[in-house]
Amino acid sequence: MSATVKQIKINDIEIPVVFEQDKNLPILNLQLVFKNSGYMQDKNKSGLASLSAKLLNEGTKELGSTKFAQKLEDSAISLHSSVGFETFVIELSSIKDVNDKALSLLKELLNDPNYDKKVLDKIKTIKTGSLKRKENDFDYIASKNLKEILFEGTPLQNPSSGSIESIEEIKLADIKKFLDKVIDLNNLIVVVGGDIEFDELSLKLKKLLKDIKAKNTNKFKTVKTSDKAQVKTLKKETQQAYIYFGSPFETTAKNEDNYKAKVASFILGGSGFGSRLMEEIRVKRGLAYSAYGYVSINKSHNYFTGYLQTKLESADEAKELVSQIVNEFVNKGVTQEELDAAKNFILGSEPLRTETLSQRLHRAFTLFYRGLEFDHSQKELEKIQSLNLDDLNEYIKSHDEIKKLSFSIVRK
Repeated sequence: MSATVKQIKINDIEIPVVFEQDKNLPILNLQLVFKNSGYMQDKNKSGLASLSAKLLNEGTKELGSTKFAQKLEDSAISLHSSVGFETFVIELSSIKDVNDKALSLLKELLNDPNYDKKVLDKIKTIKTGSLKRKENDFDYIASKNLKEILFEGTPLQNPSSGSIESIEEIKLADIKKFLDKVIDLNNLIVVVGGDIEFDELSLKLKKLLKDIKAKNTNKFKTVKTSDKAQVKTLKKETQQAYIYFGSPFETTAKNEDNYKAKVASFILGGSGFGSRLMEEIRVKRGLAYSAYGYVSINKSHNYFTGYLQTKLESADEAKELVSQIVNEFVNKGVTQEELDAAKNFILGSEPLRTETLSQRLHRAFTLFYRGLEFDHSQKELEKIQSLNLDDLNEYIKSHDEIKKLSFSIVRK
């Protein structure tokens, strides 16, 4: 059975439920996905969404972190909160025999998060330690600095983890306020799959969710990628240069031509060996061990980005070469041989993308969230199969905005 979208009514609010029944394994996988609720809502407190998710992983106030974790472990229940740019997710998975216990523990967590200053201090200490270690992670620094260039003035310019300074300033009241705003029926999409009938599931969900209020509807925000080609270089004691690059890519999540972007992105830099960037930078010139580039298409923002590491003395040459490769790619397009290889890989690897229940649920949710039909992926594959060279090259030529490359470089 493939995924479908159902509706359940809770407190007069229609909640969409992306559901797939799977009787192959006696499990339940449930995700409460709160839309427009990720770190796009951090406002002036960078890292707030991430810290709030971490606090929800610390059990209930009544039981405390250790006892709550023990209860989960005793029944092999997994309960975890995480945050993306657009979404805040609470995920629960358990075997069928302990479904009721798992849902009961999740309800306890939603009703009684572990709002304890000592717990918050512990999380902040761990987070600060992690951020301090990242001060010498030059890949992280180069990537962070690139986002500051590409998404200046938007929530995306800050990393989801925040900074040492911003984490220090976050208080328990901030987390309470954030979770109060996010965990709301108006923001909720339920994603669930496993060995359960929908009617039975519906009753369990109503019991689980009936205490969640419906007061806030978080606004969706779109983020524009900067087209001001800039270079930001940071000098550090390093043995090699870390080069991250990016540029705008003008599309929307529902654009019917995105399948062409998938093929173009694969050929330019997404496929590893055989991609244009890898062939020119590593294979022909030996300037880097690896070089990648890909188009990232999201509901809120879209851009082209990539990265490579190279010897210190090759940094300038490698940077110029990236610009040259991207310019030539847009101006001259791809070859029939490259198109055929891309088609073979994308079409051949499709079964691997829907092997597991969690993969299928993730895809179904993504399609629903972006306003696409569930057969969209199959139709996209058919379009890729029949894509001809002239159409692809015309499409690539129409996206000359990717030439407006910004660079973030960490070097000695």
